[in-house]
Amino acid sequence: MECRPNCGACCIAVSISSPLPGMPYGKPAGIKCIHLTEDYRCALYGSKLRPEVCREFRPDPMICGSNREEAMNIMERLEKSDNL
Repeated sequence: MECRPNCGACCIAVSISSPLPGMPYGKPAGIKCIHLTEDYRCALYGSKLRPEVCREFRPDPMICGSNREEAMNIMERLEKSDNL
């Protein structure tokens, strides 16, 4: 599966515990990453500054669902259950 255009669910719904540029303490769940652009793309994509957890994440229908809203719901549920 390719990353869905105009989604960004993984950059909003889930927490990132590792530091990233401009967010030295990571990112809480439900908070938009400061590197998410207006068209919901990662401004750090391809950069060595991008956190490893983000580099390792691969879109998958089980997590990303069939649209952005479904992806947000799935990822929020997984985050709350601590299974992501």
